[in-house]
Amino acid sequence: MEGGLLVLISRKKIIGSFVGTAVLLVGLFLFAVNTGSLKVTPVELFRGLFVAYNENVATIFDLRFPRIFIAMFGGAVMAVSGVLLQAVLKNPLADPGIIGISSGASLVAVLITAFFPALYFFTPLFAFLGGMLAFFLVYSLSWKGGLSPLRIILVGVAVNAMFSGLMSAFNSGTGSNYSGVASIVNANITMKTWSDLQTLLLYGLVGLIASFFVLGQCNLLALEDKTARSLGVNVNRSRIMISVIAVLLAGIATAVIGPISFLGLIVPHIARLLVGSNHKILVPYTILLGAFTLLLADTVGRTIAAPYEISASVIMSVVGGPFFIILLRRSRQSYGQ
Repeated sequence: MEGGLLVLISRKKIIGSFVGTAVLLVGLFLFAVNTGSLKVTPVELFRGLFVAYNENVATIFDLRFPRIFIAMFGGAVMAVSGVLLQAVLKNPLADPGIIGISSGASLVAVLITAFFPALYFFTPLFAFLGGMLAFFLVYSLSWKGGLSPLRIILVGVAVNAMFSGLMSAFNSGTGSNYSGVASIVNANITMKTWSDLQTLLLYGLVGLIASFFVLGQCNLLALEDKTARSLGVNVNRSRIMISVIAVLLAGIATAVIGPISFLGLIVPHIARLLVGSNHKILVPYTILLGAFTLLLADTVGRTIAAPYEISASVIMSVVGGPFFIILLRRSRQSYGQ
């Protein structure tokens, strides 16, 4: 009886979290649409989109909608990447930005954008290769008779600094003459267009769909390796498969929105507090919460110093830095071997 009551309470908490976050996301979307000099009511927005032409709505549709949708979908993709990395590395501090995956993907995306603009549509694939290179460096340099979560973070910070330095040096050396390069380096989504959203959606949906096929394996990897193997799981193959999907997601998002640090760290932790650690529930909720989080960061950046703007990556760094320190202090005894 008591166990059934706990299950019912947990189920209500999960449903409440999904519904509450969805409502907040819709409210934030409407607020973001009206953030700026042009403002419309929800009724005017609906009529302008679906009933009759409205010049203000058309302007908002062309200028704000791509940015809003890119922030939402990019946040969802990056957050899921963080969940998968934490599962495969058994490291609660893993994040694509912290361990260098985003910076490796960014560097390759910058080079492709600068020197091979005709290949722009394939930039996410090249960014994925850059992310895989960074992940391989971190994984191999961290291996010392096993993987220490703290050692992964330390090596990842070094790899991240190296790739970020190369990227900034290239951007400075070219005098920031390439607007596409600058937008990736600075994680600036101000001038993103519908074509950018199309690219993000095409590759991002592939990565997200692939992630749903490994949710059961993510749950099994939470067990000890010996226990997982006794259940018939090929642990090494599962780790490789999940890692590839995680890096693919991070590379896709980074190629379009630039490196956003701490998003893949903060969102999964908050999501676990609200819906638990079952990845079959955690990942769908992370998609919702990730979309809300990056859109919130972008909206705050647009309003806090208006008419000037602060990049969403800066907002996430300001919030994520203290969050990371708190997590590091709490997990040092458990994970810092």
